[in-house]
Parts: sequence; C-alpha cells; structure tokens
Amino acid sequence: MKFVRSIMRNAAMLNAPKHIDHYAKFSPSPLSMKQFLDFGSSNACEKTSFAFLRQELPVRLSNSLKEIHLLPDHLIMTQSVQLVHSWFVQSLMDILEFQNKSPDDPRVLAEFVETLVTIRNRHNDVVPTMAQGVIEYRDSFGVDPVMSQNIQYFLDRFYMNRISIRMLINQHTLIFDGFSKPGHPSSIGCIDSCCDVTDVIRDAYESAKMLCEQYYLGSPELELSEINAKNKSQPIEISYVPSHLYHMVFELFKNAMRATIENHEASSTLPPIKVRIALGGEDLSIKISDRGGGVPFRKIERLFSYMYSTAPRPNIGDQQRTPMVRPQNTLNRHSSVKRAGFGYGLPISRLYARYFQGDLQLYPMEGYGTDAAIQLKALSTDSVEKLPVFNKTALRNYKVNQEADDWCVPSKEPLNVAAYKAAK
Repeated sequence: MKFVRSIMRNAAMLNAPKHIDHYAKFSPSPLSMKQFLDFGSSNACEKTSFAFLRQELPVRLSNSLKEIHLLPDHLIMTQSVQLVHSWFVQSLMDILEFQNKSPDDPRVLAEFVETLVTIRNRHNDVVPTMAQGVIEYRDSFGVDPVMSQNIQYFLDRFYMNRISIRMLINQHTLIFDGFSKPGHPSSIGCIDSCCDVTDVIRDAYESAKMLCEQYYLGSPELELSEINAKNKSQPIEISYVPSHLYHMVFELFKNAMRATIENHEASSTLPPIKVRIALGGEDLSIKISDRGGGVPFRKIERLFSYMYSTAPRPNIGDQQRTPMVRPQNTLNRHSSVKRAGFGYGLPISRLYARYFQGDLQLYPMEGYGTDAAIQLKALSTDSVEKLPVFNKTALRNYKVNQEADDWCVPSKEPLNVAAYKAAK
C-alpha cells in the first residue's frame, strides 16, 4: 500500500508545474478580520472552511512559486532556496489530494486538519532558510542596486504571503482540531475579538526587559499612557491577532532597550521608554519613544532591508543564540512567532502591521532617540488581508532596469570635506 502511494505521489509531483500554472492564474481572495471571526463563530461550519481552503491555499502557494522562478538563476539554485521551493511544491500537492474528496466524510475533514498541521510544521523554517539562501547568493555574487531592489520586492511579497497562509491554517486547525483550547474566552482561533492592547504591550515589554537584563544587567523602565477617544472609561480593545501585535512591539522594545543602554553607558540612570496608545474611530496608534541616540535619517531604509542585515548568522537548527534574540522555548502566551536571528525583525514586523492594512514606521532624531509608530485598523471590517498577486504588474517589477534618475543622487556616505581642503 505504501509503495502504491509512493508511486502516486511521484506521479503527482511530475504534474506539479501544470498545477502551479493553473492556480497561479487566479488571484487570492483576501478576507477581513470580520470574515475570519464569522468563519470561526459558534455556528462555524467546518465543511465551508474546508471547501474554501482547498481552493484558496493552492492559489496562494502557486502565486509564491511563480515568483520564486523570477529570482536570479544563481539564487534559485542555492540549496536553501531549492529546499524552500520543494516545501511549497509538496504542500501544494498535499492540498490538491483533497480536491475530489467529500467534506461530508468526517474522516476526510480529520485528515485535512492533519495535513494542514503537517504543512505548517514543514514551513516553520521558511524565513531563516530563505534568508540563508540570500546570504549565500550575496556573498558569492554581490548585489547591485537593481538586484537588491528586486530581492527586497520579492521577499516582502513572499513573506507576506507566508503570513497569510499560516493565518488560514491556524484559524482552521485551532477551531476544528477538537483539542485546542482558546487562549482567551474571546479568542476565535488565533484572533482575539477583544484583544487588550495594553496587556499585550506590557507582556512584550516584560519579555524584552528580561532579555535585556540577561545581556546588559539592566533595562529602561516603561512609561505607558493610553487614550481611548471612543470611550474614555473603557480599556483599549480591538479585534486582532495578539501574537502579531506582540511580535511587532517586542521587536521595537528590544531595539529601543539596546540603543538606550548603549547610548547611556556612562550614566547612572537610564531614561525610560515611553509608550502612548490611542484608539480613535478608525485607527489604533501605538508610539514607542526612546532616548537611544537615534540613527541618521539616510539609514532608515537599511533597517528594513533584507540585504543590509548585520546580525550574526546562526546556523539553521543550531542552539546558539544571537544577542537580544529570545529563545523559542521561552516565548510567552502572546507569542507564536519563531525568531530567525537573521536581522529580519523590523522588516517582518512591518509586514505583520501591513498584513491587515496597517503600517510600522520609524522617525529618528539623530543625537536624541527614535519614535516608532504602529498604525492598525480599529474596525474589523477595515482590517482586510493585504495579499500579493502574481500578474503582469508584478512581472514588470522584476524587469526594472537601472535608468538615469532625473534628480541628482547624493553620495551614500557623507562627503569628506577635509579631502577637498587638502587638495587646495
């Protein structure tokens, strides 16, 4: 029996390119937070979710697979990228096995949940594995500005699609596996319909503080204030994914603490990190302000670049920790995100913010500190998935050539005025 299944699986893999081409012709169907909540409410229908996912997941997987093929040949051929590619193809074929199965059979539904869990586990190391491939390519062939732009464009879309795929899988498995208990009474899958924003922020601060004290034997205090313009007497709550919010805030706290301590090494006291939360009619805003000395404005984009990462390079699967990266086995109740340790904290955090139509920005004041601002949608109807689409517009973005700019382009580094004086 196993032999027959192996033959059938190998035959299916040979047809994978045909399936990829077919499903990549379709655009993903973005869901709103409200739709996610409705899917998982008390009258949730597993058959409906099954029918949707067996059509939607192949589309999202195929869109990513088509864009992988647009990467530079030398990058595609790295062992790491080939491994990621094989994971996506295998996951696509696993889902396609359910195309002709009846959702009226309870065994089919149970098998589908098991398959989704297998896919989620298979994709656990996608981010660090793809990062390793980019590093190998950069070290071997270098990166020009156009190639750097293309890789940035690809990785933003690829990692965003991965976030969306995990979101779909988590919602279905957490609601319908029959074993998972909600982390909070108001939780539906991985979404908390009454997510206490202040609670998540304090939780992320305590985690970052513990890590900071472990490495620096001290940490800045937290000053937190909140403004609920909708109802001043009520705590600030929105429908959101707590682990996504935790990931963003933890990353910003970690960076703020490190900068603050390193900028005040000679001081006996550390200035606090100030957080202000504001909930309005449409937006939830979080501002995190530190006195860490800031960075030059010209370096802001580098902080969000996958190509400029200066983080130490851990070997995938090893137990060695890089400074200020929290080990996975000590993550708390709000976090379900595995940290890669490749310096991708800020760009991935920005993707989490943008996933439901929000954003994350940094506003530095060199010589003083940095304000980090997270903007999220306050209404579940406005929080709609932001998904990449493989189409002609995407193709054109990979074919951009370096053309002469119609504005003067300054040097990337400050001019050495002393050299000009010496020449005179």
